[in-house]
Amino acid sequence: MDILRFLTAGSVDDGKSTLIGRLLYDTHNLLQDQLEAIRWASRNKDFLDLSLITDGLKAEREQGITIDVAYKYFQTARRKFIIADCPGHLQYTRNMITGATHSQLALILVDARKGIQEQTKRHTAICTKFGVQHLVLCVNKMDLVGFSESVFQEICAEYESFVEHLPVKTINFLPISAFLGDNVAEHSQNMSWYKGKTLLEILENENFPENISEQKRFQLQFVLRPHQDYRGFAGTMLSGTFRKGDKVKIFPSKAITYISHIEFSGKEITEAKAGQAVTLLLQDEVPFSRGDMLVGGEEHFSEQLNIKVLLAWLDDTQTLQVGKKYFLQKGSKLVKCVVKAIPRKFNIHTANYETWDNFLHVNEIAEVHLRLAEPLHFDNFYQNAPNGNFILIDEQSNQTTAAGVFEQYLEV
Repeated sequence: MDILRFLTAGSVDDGKSTLIGRLLYDTHNLLQDQLEAIRWASRNKDFLDLSLITDGLKAEREQGITIDVAYKYFQTARRKFIIADCPGHLQYTRNMITGATHSQLALILVDARKGIQEQTKRHTAICTKFGVQHLVLCVNKMDLVGFSESVFQEICAEYESFVEHLPVKTINFLPISAFLGDNVAEHSQNMSWYKGKTLLEILENENFPENISEQKRFQLQFVLRPHQDYRGFAGTMLSGTFRKGDKVKIFPSKAITYISHIEFSGKEITEAKAGQAVTLLLQDEVPFSRGDMLVGGEEHFSEQLNIKVLLAWLDDTQTLQVGKKYFLQKGSKLVKCVVKAIPRKFNIHTANYETWDNFLHVNEIAEVHLRLAEPLHFDNFYQNAPNGNFILIDEQSNQTTAAGVFEQYLEV
């Protein structure tokens, strides 16, 4: 049974937590003690507050909002699901990026009374720019607009126009009432004009492939040396498949060797696939250190130090400025870098780029040119996401200041 990872996003009070609660409730994925706890928490209300299933923090319950990314797990007869309920408030945008980088699909919620909001656009842009290329626009609270088809169509037309310039592969439009359950797990009797699938049918039956290529990529996390006759290289297969006997090349040393053994969970296996944490044993004594990459033996890679990236700035205490130095963390590799230029900023209102200046404020997204202190092995994020993402870390505070994706090497 395969696993689908998806997130919910949108403006504050669009009903993200209620929708997840409704999904879990209608698919019978709540334990009896969970139901009793929700009933107790809802005792002073005239309805069962399903949003409380995900809003677990005390501060969230008191304020009626989602602050942290809340993960929930459920399954049906067809699939297993991991849901990331992302916060809607502007100041928690960095938490939303966390959810986006680990999801295959995004449910973008819109309050039917309010239509497309600034946060709707911001979350859509973040999702698509940071790896989620499959969207479902859930126009929620249709019961509060009389289940109006014209309201639904107007919102869909505006949203479709907005995403026209974004890297979206598939998009579904869905009128729902998470509060009443219309078109969530069952077809709505109140919207007979809607002939499409329910949300559950979309989640169970459609395919949402990830941006992972067949290119062979392994990043070393640490070297295992329990005794002098054993030297194992532990790390994660980012993409592709390595098999026993494969010819491999090490970045950045360019040393070539062969895989002699592959171990997983203490047992020897014949191949290592994308996503697996494995230990590789190599035929020769070659220079291979933490953060180095292992690729296919015939592969060529760039040693350019100048790169073009897309950055989402997350630091509300300072701006990103040309000339400023940062640490760049790519998996287990940490290198120094300097900001060389900020050529274009992404305008969330038009979904287009515009010429920009030499700074970037919190929650803004821009094309940025960086110069690395030493070469790194990247793939274009939109072709092979696991080997195309990174974060920037402030040298003084050691705080994460930006999330980024690699686009290309620059010839300078």
